[in-house]
Amino acid sequence: MLKGKFITLGVTGSIAAYKAAEVASLLAKAGADVHVIMTAGACKFVAPATFAALTGNPVHTDLFGGAGGRLIPHIELAKAHLLVVAPATANILAKAAHGLGDDLLSATILAAKGPVLFCPAMNVQMYRNPATQANIAALKRYGHRVLEPGRGQLACGEQGEGRLPEPEEIFEEIARLLGPAQDMRGLRVLVTAGGTREPIDPVRFISNYSSGKMGYALARAAAARGAAVTLVSAPTALAPPGGVQVVFVETAQQMYEAVLEHFPQADIVVKAAAVADYRPAKTAEQKIKKEGETLVIELERNPDILFELGRRKQPHQVLVGFAAETENLLANARRKLAEKNADLLVANDVTRPGAGFGADTNIVKLIYRSGETVDLPLMEKTALADRILDAALSLRE
Repeated sequence: MLKGKFITLGVTGSIAAYKAAEVASLLAKAGADVHVIMTAGACKFVAPATFAALTGNPVHTDLFGGAGGRLIPHIELAKAHLLVVAPATANILAKAAHGLGDDLLSATILAAKGPVLFCPAMNVQMYRNPATQANIAALKRYGHRVLEPGRGQLACGEQGEGRLPEPEEIFEEIARLLGPAQDMRGLRVLVTAGGTREPIDPVRFISNYSSGKMGYALARAAAARGAAVTLVSAPTALAPPGGVQVVFVETAQQMYEAVLEHFPQADIVVKAAAVADYRPAKTAEQKIKKEGETLVIELERNPDILFELGRRKQPHQVLVGFAAETENLLANARRKLAEKNADLLVANDVTRPGAGFGADTNIVKLIYRSGETVDLPLMEKTALADRILDAALSLRE
């Protein structure tokens, strides 16, 4: 999505500076060339070595001394495709609004030819101060982007707006500003993610190791490319992607019902969720107590969502399924592709290093109904999401 993009990330002196490290990590994983500028205040909260390790590039702190061989750092770093300031304190907002350039970051903002993305973070009263609001308004008039802060408990103990947006939200805004052409605008995309939970009793359930990372990456990538995205999500530990309609479910039956409700409007459906094939035939109303040496739980089949979608699929719809296998990958995946009437199957061997559940990377084969198989190398799931969407789009042509 951001491969080869030159991004300068400015980090200022806020307790929220630690979140900027996650932003840098997300950008680097997406293939961006990230160069970090840290103010003196920022260095009080996070060590420059942290950002150097995450980005693979030297960290810049001195207006008059260029790290990494940059002779005039504020000019060269201003040539980035995008300059992001996160967190942006009241101080840096004031400097940028009034044209001050007394340190490396403020000078780089002055020299930037393109837009700058400011992500404010500060005390609620500082944020509400008329001077701060006037500075934000001025920056917007100059053509810069200001990502509104979140609300909630602040580090100072007060409640209100002033929280730095979550790293995923900042990343999504960057991806929107720098992302690919809007080649999915006008399309409706339905994605499923996560691992369903089938209750045994009020405190126990049957599930799997799915983290939901692949499905969430697909939803995020499709939204960045202009699609109207609905994400049907089983439980995960992930923050919901911005700009996406999310429908939360628990069980396979609930996912079945939610998917069938949204399926008729979808142009592309990507079934990335790990759905339980079976559920307990009976769910105990009370917690099952430990009695005896063994416990037998009778299971019954869950509805087969992918099969039902394949049965109902219309000519204009593209259906993409996933196959997580531990043996006979190609044979099992091709059989599933045919049985489910899918147009494309994404198959991976979850026993391979870097391709298992919960990882940030994957190694997959794209298997088409024509018989064509494309082997993809180990890559970040964020990058893989775009490859899968590229394949799905090619089937609409």
